[in-house]
Amino acid sequence: MVSQEQRRRQLAREKFLRQQQRRTESRRKARTRNSVIASVLGVVLVGSVVSYAAGVFKSDDEKANAAAEVSPSASATSKAPDPCEKPAAGKVKSLSWKKEPAMAIDTSAKYTMKLATTCGDIGIAMKTAAAPHTVNSFDFLAGKGFFDHTKCHRLTTNGIYVLQCGDPKGMGNGGPGYTIPDENLKDKSLKANVYPAGTVAMANTGQPHSGGSQFFLVYQDSQLPPNYTPFGTIDAAGLKVLKKIAAAGESTGAGDGAPNATVVINKATVTKS
Repeated sequence: MVSQEQRRRQLAREKFLRQQQRRTESRRKARTRNSVIASVLGVVLVGSVVSYAAGVFKSDDEKANAAAEVSPSASATSKAPDPCEKPAAGKVKSLSWKKEPAMAIDTSAKYTMKLATTCGDIGIAMKTAAAPHTVNSFDFLAGKGFFDHTKCHRLTTNGIYVLQCGDPKGMGNGGPGYTIPDENLKDKSLKANVYPAGTVAMANTGQPHSGGSQFFLVYQDSQLPPNYTPFGTIDAAGLKVLKKIAAAGESTGAGDGAPNATVVINKATVTKS
């Protein structure tokens, strides 16, 4: 017999998937509309796909957040105190590329990513050998300053427990202009369709190989289909930061919205060990 808690989580996941489908359809229509406008004006538009949690987590280009995508923007009637600092001076860069960057990392080496956020540093050990395209893309984007000064635009606190980041637009529909292939979907850490706390995975549009720059950080075990590339593991200090962010809640009060905490990535750095 299905328990109330299991049923609640199932309904939350189904709601999440429906949201992703609606977002994907909305983006498809928007892209079609923009193409028509571009042809009338004689303007060539280089678009990007979307995220979040793109399918579930749509990501960038966007494409989802894997269970990653457009983030709700409703304002809560009341908010918990903001536990984070003011963002560093600077602004998001407007960058886009047509193709995935050429492989430039050493796939036999270890790489780490540091997200210096307004709420604290989040350290991530990257799974280079298992997800080389993903790690190579993050190394490239971080090196270009793509993530610097970007907001983490989505927090879920019901059914699934993730913070979604990586959209330069801060709305869930931005990306680098290119997509990368799905990788490592059979990672040994994914058991019974659960992305364990500490996982970092790609958001996407729900379609294969649709990841871009959006990603999600899991702060509590979350049941999701194994469709989102797991490419890193968060350190203990980073998990504490995420739980602090989650404790402040999200904007809608319904368990899925913009975080109440001011979560901005001041600087993202990828380092070869």
